[in-house]
Amino acid sequence: MRDSKKVTGRRISGSMAGLAALAGLAGLAWAARDVPAALGGRLAGARADRAARSPQFRDGVFHNRPGTPITAPAPDRNLLRELLFGKQKRRPSAPVPLVRPVAATPVDPARELNVIWYGHATTLIEIEGRRVLLDPVWSERCSPSAALGPRRLHEPPVRLDELPHLDAILISHDHYDHLDMATVRELTARQSAPFLVPLGVGAHLDRWGVPADRIVELDWAQTHRVAELEITCAAAQHFSGRGLRRNGTLWSSWVVAGRQRRVYYTGDSGYFAGYAEIGAAYGPFDVTLIQIGAYDHAWASIHMFPEEAVTAHVDLRGGLLVPVHWATFNLALHDWSEPVDRLWAEAKARDVRLAVPRPGERVTVDDPPSVDGWWQAIA
Repeated sequence: MRDSKKVTGRRISGSMAGLAALAGLAGLAWAARDVPAALGGRLAGARADRAARSPQFRDGVFHNRPGTPITAPAPDRNLLRELLFGKQKRRPSAPVPLVRPVAATPVDPARELNVIWYGHATTLIEIEGRRVLLDPVWSERCSPSAALGPRRLHEPPVRLDELPHLDAILISHDHYDHLDMATVRELTARQSAPFLVPLGVGAHLDRWGVPADRIVELDWAQTHRVAELEITCAAAQHFSGRGLRRNGTLWSSWVVAGRQRRVYYTGDSGYFAGYAEIGAAYGPFDVTLIQIGAYDHAWASIHMFPEEAVTAHVDLRGGLLVPVHWATFNLALHDWSEPVDRLWAEAKARDVRLAVPRPGERVTVDDPPSVDGWWQAIA
């Protein structure tokens, strides 16, 4: 009888273990269900032919300017140890304060220029009566999976259905924290604006159902006119890739120019001589939106340090500097507040005009809010 009970017990235990294993496999399958589509498309056909004609394309991939090394983040034992056991404070100690944008103060449309930073790199430019959205990411995670990957440290200040009518949507490159499948699909359904993207990125949009007539792919120094704005795809120093293959699509910065007002957005980039060239060719800029976060000496060539961001702003002949690419996702080993603390100190030392809005806060470029150190209370 005892042996029978033992056998029965083992069978029950085995059945429970089997069910647990099946549940685990089901959980993994659920977590990975969106991954194949989120990886996007690949260069093919006419798109591949056009890429092959680009000065940035050779040996089957895109490159930075000649002589520029790409030191992209790679698995490293010391970095992993620091990620797990490091003493950096990589999350805020309290909720990030969000602002619900209110109606802008009426101004002469010809002089209008406002910026609303929604978090990370996602930003709305209000320029001369037009609306341009940069690198929109509304998902909970910047990852090919909705269940795994870096998670938001704050909610978006507005819902996608609360956005105004958009005239253009700009994508700087195809990394998950800048190009989000779910957001693209919803913007495709809710808006009619074209997506302006660097070469090759249109393959991802194709796979996600964006109509061909709403995809505009540009190489560096190419300009597309939309809604009385001249939007130029400009150089950057970075890399691309959504899976194991790197640099199958181009990366860029963006110039948004109206008749009187001009905006520059770096996308992701290391500091490089191209900023002075862009400033000379397209500047001066009323405002620059510059990446300041997710830096490390291990990948210094593809993400700027905050001090370099100030130098880039000066090179670009910028007026007001608004930092982006910080506060929303934990993507590097520095303290959560370190990028903006360092930026503020450098901007003061070099007499650079700076605005550091809370997510959702409208910055009127001609009358920006003073920097009040709001982030320090929750650092």
